Amino acid sequence: MTHSELAGLSVPTPQGHYRPVRRCGDILATAGMTPRVRGEMRYPGRVGAELSLDDARDAARIAVRNALMALTVEDEGLQRVRLLRMTVYVSAVDGFAEHSAVADAASDVVVRVLGERGACARSAIGVASLPGRACVEIELTALVEPR
Repeated sequence: MTHSELAGLSVPTPQGHYRPVRRCGDILATAGMTPRVRGEMRYPGRVGAELSLDDARDAARIAVRNALMALTVEDEGLQRVRLLRMTVYVSAVDGFAEHSAVADAASDVVVRVLGERGACARSAIGVASLPGRACVEIELTALVEPR
């Protein structure tokens, strides 16, 4: 059974020629996930220009839920998933320095969903732009623990 935080969500549909998740042995890697809801981009723009820090934090929550849903392709209930790494890309104006605050919103979601298995290494990186004008893109690397 999937966590209530993910109730009603589906695996994101790729916007191009790629898979939402790829497995190699016991390692899972998601594609970069943006804050799309039912295929519609939420929060387009750059943080500090068109969008606020709070907007970016909401966008990070949506994007990481999408990434977690991608992991359900390999473990439907996420019971055997342990996150290893999360990379959070933030499209922001020059001088923006709150990348970690944006990433914290995503980290909070994964810990609520996975508990201690969601505590992982993390990078928060500022970029000039992202696909679809997304303000945030998140990718996860995880381990599927043996049964």
